[in-house]
Amino acid sequence: MQFFVIHVIAESAWARPYSWARNNISDLGNAHCALQSEPEPRYICSPEHTLMNGSFVALGVLLVVGAALTGSSLWRRGGTAAVSRLLLACAGAGFVLAGLAPSDVDENQHALGALLIMAAGNIGLVLAGFGLAEHIAAPLRWGTSLLGVTAITAFGLFLSQHYLGLGMGGMERVAAFPLLLWVLAVGIRGLICRADRCRPGL
Repeated sequence: MQFFVIHVIAESAWARPYSWARNNISDLGNAHCALQSEPEPRYICSPEHTLMNGSFVALGVLLVVGAALTGSSLWRRGGTAAVSRLLLACAGAGFVLAGLAPSDVDENQHALGALLIMAAGNIGLVLAGFGLAEHIAAPLRWGTSLLGVTAITAFGLFLSQHYLGLGMGGMERVAAFPLLLWVLAVGIRGLICRADRCRPGL
């Protein structure tokens, strides 16, 4: 939740309007004002880049902790769940790396972070649909894998620069946001269960 709130705060600080279609998510964390030509020409100047990069790091740490500490309340036993949790933790490490190494400071490290998020994280999301505990509601289980497949497909389209009318930034969000929306949904479920004791199938 903090990521989406800070995303809005950071984009609102731009003098030139920030575009979800034309701008990458990473543009919000760039440390310098400059005209960027690749992969699409755009002027980047993010006054709240420090806040945004802090959000990336916080998100990553929370994702790693969540993957490590959730147990039988969320996951079934077995290799599928274990691999899924490992890949989700890798995505968390990717967010930390992306926040510590803005793309205009260390492009290679930032690209590695993005790869961990949108490759490892989305594969982990697909597997999570098969690794969630049996008492989890079926729509959440199959919806999890569907989100992962959607995100992986979008990541492939993003890399090949086929944006399907969504723009570079729009396709990147289709590749990156399903993981975050899933984490948000699972977190809300956890809060509900903590407050009201989950019944089977929730």
